[in-house]
Amino acid sequence: MSLKKAINSIKAIAFLMVMFVTVSTSAQILEKEANAKIKTLKKLVKKANKKGIDVLKEKTTIRTAEVFLKYANWDEKNIEPNANLFKLVPSFKKEASKMASELPDFERKEVNLMLDKAIIEIKSLIAKKTFRKPTPKVDWTKVSVEKDQLTYKNRPVFLADYTWKPKIKELTEFHGNQDGFFLTPSYVTDESGTIHKYRMNLLNEKTDGSLGFIFMNHKGVPKWSKQKYGPNFSMREDTYTAYDIDNPGAREIQQKLLSAVVPKMAGKKFTQLGYMLCNEPHFYTYKDSRRKKLPWASGGVSHFTISKFKVWLSEKHQKIENLNAVWNTNFKDFNDVKIDIPIDIELKGTPIWFDWTSFNMDRVTDWYTFLKSEITKQDADAKVHLKIMPSLWTENKRVHGIDLEALTDLSGIVGNDSGADHTKIWGKAHEWEKHYAFEWRELCMGFDFMKSVSPMKINFNSELHYLSTVRSRKLDLHPSYARATFWLAHSYGMTASQIWYWPRNADGSISKKALKDKGYAGSNIQQPRVTNEVALTLIDLNSYAEEIMSIQRQRKPLRLFYSKTSAINKKEHMDDLFKLYESLNFEGTPLGFVTENIIKKQDNNSWDVVMIHKTPFVTNTELQALQSYLNKGGTIIIDDESLVKNEYGNTLLPLKESKGTIIKLNAISKIKAKALNILKEKQLLSQIKIEEKNSMGTKGCIWRVVKNKEGNHVLSVVNVGKSEATLSISLNDNNNIVCKDLIKGITVSSKPVLKPHEVFFVEITSKK
Repeated sequence: MSLKKAINSIKAIAFLMVMFVTVSTSAQILEKEANAKIKTLKKLVKKANKKGIDVLKEKTTIRTAEVFLKYANWDEKNIEPNANLFKLVPSFKKEASKMASELPDFERKEVNLMLDKAIIEIKSLIAKKTFRKPTPKVDWTKVSVEKDQLTYKNRPVFLADYTWKPKIKELTEFHGNQDGFFLTPSYVTDESGTIHKYRMNLLNEKTDGSLGFIFMNHKGVPKWSKQKYGPNFSMREDTYTAYDIDNPGAREIQQKLLSAVVPKMAGKKFTQLGYMLCNEPHFYTYKDSRRKKLPWASGGVSHFTISKFKVWLSEKHQKIENLNAVWNTNFKDFNDVKIDIPIDIELKGTPIWFDWTSFNMDRVTDWYTFLKSEITKQDADAKVHLKIMPSLWTENKRVHGIDLEALTDLSGIVGNDSGADHTKIWGKAHEWEKHYAFEWRELCMGFDFMKSVSPMKINFNSELHYLSTVRSRKLDLHPSYARATFWLAHSYGMTASQIWYWPRNADGSISKKALKDKGYAGSNIQQPRVTNEVALTLIDLNSYAEEIMSIQRQRKPLRLFYSKTSAINKKEHMDDLFKLYESLNFEGTPLGFVTENIIKKQDNNSWDVVMIHKTPFVTNTELQALQSYLNKGGTIIIDDESLVKNEYGNTLLPLKESKGTIIKLNAISKIKAKALNILKEKQLLSQIKIEEKNSMGTKGCIWRVVKNKEGNHVLSVVNVGKSEATLSISLNDNNNIVCKDLIKGITVSSKPVLKPHEVFFVEITSKK
């Protein structure tokens, strides 16, 4: 080595040593500061407690701080594992090593900011500058499910926990104490139905536990089943149901499993959040002939499925001549029917596409109906649900086999996997990014639909993806975003959630399951303020649980008509439906949906107006349901292109007014104005009015109003817009009002300026 190289090498080593010393010094200072603040906060907690001030928030924050300081120390000693995980994220990849090196101090700084805020708030409470309504510290072992609410000590409550979180007191005391049990077909060890001894022993030893759910996994099958049921029994192994649900063996295995385990679970607290029949079910069966590769998660089907399809066709069309006329084919009989699956997306809008897509939904619904029946045979009070991705409904595709309405109706609990994107880390820009701080379509529209289908059931989001998704991540995500999404979700019907996620072991090390996980880096497990804000938001929601439940239970006077038929046949039907929904969602009036079955099953007086927008295709039974609504005196606003064809493109006769009213309007702005005017004439609009001004030129504040037990108006606002919003709030056209911030217990302006993600929750009274 030359002298010059040796000198440079020595300089580099010296630089690294200096950096190491600097970083170590910085870490020590930050941790020392945090520990001092924890000590200060603990003293203030004692002082506040003596004054009768509820200190659950501060105790939660102290625990969060202690946990994340431990995590920071682990991260400091394990730079390389974190760097490897940062490299998996496209937007982090270039600076992965730097981000991993800086992560421990980032976490410590976040802890310090979190403690600073908590100290300021508790000092304000002690000084009586702000005030706080007490909130229950919920004991999960004593929570019960009652219709559409979780009840604790005769009050509604909202609960949240995390996927993969270690079940240790350090984490269960303030960040959720959800229980449950895991089931999978491979627990059936032989043809006679013997259940895996170790798993059965675990179940036998399991106590009543705390509120939880049963996770039914379908990722694999027992080894013996492949020989008995055929080599093709395993299929679609890249999805969460890796076997043929139409093979008779699928039902045999589930009957053996469920008949053995459900009796031991029946009535236990750890089953009260239901039996989750499947994780993220999807059964895509299409291809795109323009591309060589099959679309994500798509695949073929078995001869069992095709046989079922032929029976389905015979029941729908009755005669082969009828099918041939619709399909433009010349099959001799239904057994002669041939179809190429995966079906080509180029066939979308044709009769064959409609029939296959409809059948695919029906056969999947039939499978989950079977699972439910096997469970309720053993536990008559059991409730079931599915972790359905609402995007399968809010987005345009329908060849995935998931009929959200039918499966929600089937379930005793509204199950879902609702998410929201905030920072795209790959892919093209989306339409929502022009006007909004985060994508709220799946959350709001999806929950409104499910709440319309099943208004008297709890809503359990068993894999909540608001904080992060594979495509949406930001390490320095502001905690206000967490508050905004959780507040909005609970306002729209969410009752309980299992958040994605907590992939650390008790000592702070990365869980084995997450060592190659693209979703780890930049997630909440590295974000103490975000994680803490979730807990604090739940505390605030529980302080005012009655008011939040009132918002959830509000009558939905305006209903959008949803036709599964148009959704199957049209390329962008849900985009068209969303445009009308979006235009009305910022007006303070609860929105809902009607379908053929909702009209048939529910009291039609539950709404005042049905809006039908760009819905050209409907079945005869859908049309008849709408006609029956009119016959009862209903009001329909409809455009010229709706209800003109049946599922196969044949012309339909128009609706008749009968005792009802049909209003023809085409522009969304006119539909919106007319619908709101009808409510105004019926005195169904809120007495609270809000005018919003922002730099975007489009409304960004979603708001709802209810009355509390004192008869005063309670207003909840979330700014989902990209810019600050200035609001002017009035009551009965009177600006002389008082707004009381319910979280801080103080008077605030009736003309607030809300930042993006800001929540505004106030009680409104007239000035005396």
